[in-house]
Amino acid sequence: MIKILCVGKIKENYLNELILDYQKRISKYHEIKIIEVKDENSLEKERDSLLKQIHEKDYVITLEILGQLLSSEEFAIKLDQVFVHYSSITFIIGSSLGLHEDIKKRSNFALSFGSVTYPHGLFRGILLEQIYRSFKINHHETYHK
Repeated sequence: MIKILCVGKIKENYLNELILDYQKRISKYHEIKIIEVKDENSLEKERDSLLKQIHEKDYVITLEILGQLLSSEEFAIKLDQVFVHYSSITFIIGSSLGLHEDIKKRSNFALSFGSVTYPHGLFRGILLEQIYRSFKINHHETYHK
């Protein structure tokens, strides 16, 4: 199972369409679920909502500006290696406030997509695209160039 925990909802239809498209593509390879928790304007409240969605046996990947940068190929290898030992990967995308330190401490791996700031909905789409690309790479299918 792949879970993507997100703080906040997507309001723009075009971003929802992008997200649903990649979610559908990924579902051909692996079960995927997107869980949205309320944007609270409080890191403590967001932490509590996020922690309720994380299971003890989940491998948690937090999306952090100061996390590790991986190429698409390295990301594909990382996911493949994690699935050898874990049945569930949980990605966490924080709010504009970032992530509470308790969430960062629970993380097994901090991943960065660079030092730039993305709109939340667009970033969700980018993450899903990279997950899809990883499956295509790992299955030796055409898509990745």
